[in-house]
Amino acid sequence: MIVELVCSAVAVVLNLNTLGADFCYDDSRAIKTNQDLLPETPWTHIFYNDFWGTLLTHSGSHKSYRPLCTLSFRLNHALGGLDPWGYHLVNILLHCSVTGLFTRLSRLLLGGGYWTLMAGMLFASHPVHTEAVAGIVGRADVGAALFFLLSLLCYIRYCSLRGHCVHCWSWLLGSFVCATCSMLWKEQGVTVLAVSAVYDVFVFHRLKFHQVILLIFKKKNTSLLLSVSSLAAWGTILLVARLYWMGNKPPSFSSSDNPAADSHSLLTRTLTFFYLPSVNVWLLLCPDTLSFDWSMDAVPLLRNVGDWRNLYTVAFYVGLLLLAWVSLRSHSRVEETNGKAYVMNGKHTSTNGKHTGTNGHSCHPDTGLSNSGSHPVNSTENGIKNHVIPRTPLPTTKNVVVFSLGLLTVPFLPATNLFFYVGFVIAERVLYIPSMGFCLLVTVGMRALYIKFRRRFLKSLLLYCTATLVLLYGIKTVLRNQDWQDEEMLYKSGINVNPAKAWGNLGNVLKSQGKMAEAEKAYRNALYYRSNMADMLYNLGLLLQENNRFSQALHYYKLAIGSRPTLASAYLNTGIILMNEGRLDEAKRTFLKCAEIPDENLKDPHAHKSSVTSCLYNLGKLFHERGQQEEALSAYKEAILKMPRQFAPQSLYNMMGEAYMRLNKLTEAEHWYRESLQAKPDHIPAHLTYGKLLALTGHKLEAERYFLKAIQLDPRKGNCYMHYDRGTNGTCDDGSKGNENDGGG
Repeated sequence: MIVELVCSAVAVVLNLNTLGADFCYDDSRAIKTNQDLLPETPWTHIFYNDFWGTLLTHSGSHKSYRPLCTLSFRLNHALGGLDPWGYHLVNILLHCSVTGLFTRLSRLLLGGGYWTLMAGMLFASHPVHTEAVAGIVGRADVGAALFFLLSLLCYIRYCSLRGHCVHCWSWLLGSFVCATCSMLWKEQGVTVLAVSAVYDVFVFHRLKFHQVILLIFKKKNTSLLLSVSSLAAWGTILLVARLYWMGNKPPSFSSSDNPAADSHSLLTRTLTFFYLPSVNVWLLLCPDTLSFDWSMDAVPLLRNVGDWRNLYTVAFYVGLLLLAWVSLRSHSRVEETNGKAYVMNGKHTSTNGKHTGTNGHSCHPDTGLSNSGSHPVNSTENGIKNHVIPRTPLPTTKNVVVFSLGLLTVPFLPATNLFFYVGFVIAERVLYIPSMGFCLLVTVGMRALYIKFRRRFLKSLLLYCTATLVLLYGIKTVLRNQDWQDEEMLYKSGINVNPAKAWGNLGNVLKSQGKMAEAEKAYRNALYYRSNMADMLYNLGLLLQENNRFSQALHYYKLAIGSRPTLASAYLNTGIILMNEGRLDEAKRTFLKCAEIPDENLKDPHAHKSSVTSCLYNLGKLFHERGQQEEALSAYKEAILKMPRQFAPQSLYNMMGEAYMRLNKLTEAEHWYRESLQAKPDHIPAHLTYGKLLALTGHKLEAERYFLKAIQLDPRKGNCYMHYDRGTNGTCDDGSKGNENDGGG
C-alpha cells in the first residue's frame, strides 16, 4: 500500500502546475460551447449526444459516445462554472487514482519491492500522459483507464476465487459493470474484456499457444472456457448496443484529420497504417517530441516501398513478433519468478522453500493445464474444518511479458484503422492505457537483466539507470505541462511538428489578444504550409473585414468557399460586406445560397445552423429595408425554424415585431417584442421598439417605462433619448427603420 501511495503522490506532484492552466485546444468545443453542460439542458441529452454535444445519429457526429465523461464535465460546470481550476483538479485526482491502481496491478504481477515501485513510477512520470491530464478533454482517457483497471482487478480477484468461493461470480459481475463504465467514459475501455481474457489464459493458467488450441478442440478446463466465453459474450453485447445507439453508421472525417484514410492508393494506406504504430511506440520509448495535434502532414504519407521509414516498420513488427513468440512458445522447465526458481509444466514449484502446484491448483501431467475445478485445500482448526483458498504464486517473467504485450497492443487496436478509420493520425492521449503495458514491459525487462547480471557493479548500474529514466521522464512531464498553461504556449510548441495547424491556432490566440498584425502573419504562415485550409482562409478574411479591408476580405472568403463549399460562415460575412457596400442583389443571392446548404456530414452542425440562421436574419433585414415586409417575414420564419438551441434569438424576434409593425399588425408585433424581451431582458432595441408600439397605441406611461429602462441600460446611446422624447411627446414615427445592428457574423 505504501508503494501505491508513493507513486500516486508523485503523479500529483508532477502535474500540480496544470492547476493554473487555462482551457486549451479541444476544451472550448467540449466544455465552453457544449450545451449539454448547461443546467437548462435536460441531463438526459447527454445519453443521446456525442462528446461534443451533437446528436449521435447525426451524419456529422464524431460518434464519440462518452456520456459518463460528459456527465463529469456537467458536474464540474454546476460546481464551478467555467473556472478551469476545478476541471484540472478532477483530472489530476483521476490520474492519481489510476496510478495507484496500476501500481496495485504491478504488485500482483511483479511482487512487492523495487520492481513494483519502478513500474508505478514509470507510469506516474511518463510525459506522454501530459495531454490526457493537462488537456481537460483528456479526462475521457483517464476516466476510462480508472474503470479499465477496476474491471481488470475485479476479474483477477474472480480468477483467484473461482472454484473455491460461492460468491466469486459477484467479482465477475463487478468486472462487467466496470468494463461497461469504462466504455461509457471512452470507447477504448471495452478492450479490458480482451485483456482480462489474456490474463486468465496466459497468466493465471500459464498456457502456451499450442495449449490454447488444445483447450478449444478437446474442450478441457470447462471453467476457463466458460469464463472466456462470458467475456466474449459481454463484449459482443456492448459493441452491438454501441453500434445500434450511434445509428449503425461509422463516423465520417475530413481528409486533413486522417490523410491516409482519404488516399486512393491501397499501397499508401497500407504502408502508412503499418508505420504509424511504430511511431506511437517511439513516443513511448522516447517522448522527446510531443504535439497537441498530429493531423494533416505532421506524419508524411508513405507512398512507396522505397521510403526508408519502412525499415522502422519492419524492425518494429519483427521485434514484436519475436517477443511474442519467445513468450508463448514451450520453454525450459525452470523459470524465474521475481528472481526465484520456478518449475513449470505441472510439476511442483519452489518459492521460499515451499512447494505448491502451478497457480495453487493441481495440473494435468501431460498438458500442463490447471484443473480449476480441483478441490480447495482443507485445514482443521479447533476441530472445525475450514476451506482455505490457495495463494496464487507470482507469474513467471514470460507470463508477465505476454500480459504486458496484450495490455500494450489490445487497447491500441481501435486506433490502428484496422476495424474502421479514425479521425486522427496520432493522438498522444490514446496511449494513456497502452502505456501501462509499456511500463510493465520495460520493468520486467529490467528485472530480467538484473537477474542475469552476476556482478554487483552491473546490478547497481542498472538500478541507477532505471532511476535516471524515471527522473528524466519526470522532468520532461513538468516541462511539457508548462506548454499546456495557455493556448499560445501550446501552439508555439507544436510549430515544428504541425506548422499549418499550429500557426493557424496561434493566429486565433493573437487576434483575441488584439495583436492584429501578428495574427495576420500567423494566418499567412499557416496558409504557406497548407494553402487550402478553409478555416484559415476564413479567419484571415474575418481579420481583414474587422480592419475594414473589405475587398481583401471578400477575396479570402471566396477562397474559403472554394475550398469548402459548405462553410456557411463565409457566405454570411460575404453577404454582410456586399450588403454594406450596397450590392444588394449579390448579397441576396449569397444569403439564399447559404440558406440552402444542408448540415449533413458537417463536423459542427450547431455552428453551421447558427450561421445559416444569421444569413436568413440578414436576408430578412435586406427585404425589410427594401420595404418587402412579407418577404422579410418569410425569411425570419425560416430562420426560426432552422435556429439551433444555442442561438440568441432576441434580435430575430425584435425584427419580426418590426416587420409586423410595418404591416400594421400590432398584436403580432407586440407578441414578438415580448418574445425578444423574454429571451434577453436587457435587450435595448426591443425596449425601444416595444416602447414605440406602446406609445403608438396610447399607453404613454408604460412606454415611458421601457424608454427609461433602455436609457438606464446604456446612457451613452443617443437614440434612446431621441425615442424617449418622441414617444412621450406623441410624435413616434411608426414607419421608422429597425434598430438592430447585431445580426452579423
